[in-house]
Amino acid sequence: MCRNIKTLFNFEPPATDVEIHASALQFVRKLSGFNKPSQANAEAFDRAVAEISEAARRLLASLHTHAPARDRAVEAEKARERSRARFG
Repeated sequence: MCRNIKTLFNFEPPATDVEIHASALQFVRKLSGFNKPSQANAEAFDRAVAEISEAARRLLASLHTHAPARDRAVEAEKARERSRARFG
């Protein structure tokens, strides 16, 4: 899995359209191998990002859980701690 794609489900506040778009962009970049596509591939690349963004929105809207929503600040601090422990 691409390390830049973050979990978006079950957070308070919910994932924004910008976060969903960013994860779709990272996913398409990973699949295509392009950081920035050529002009010949730009339309297909952009269409894929839009379609995946929409699919991700539908997925997030349809998921349910009984677990309490996670706090973004707390999860970010946990990630920083893991990084410090791993890399010093």
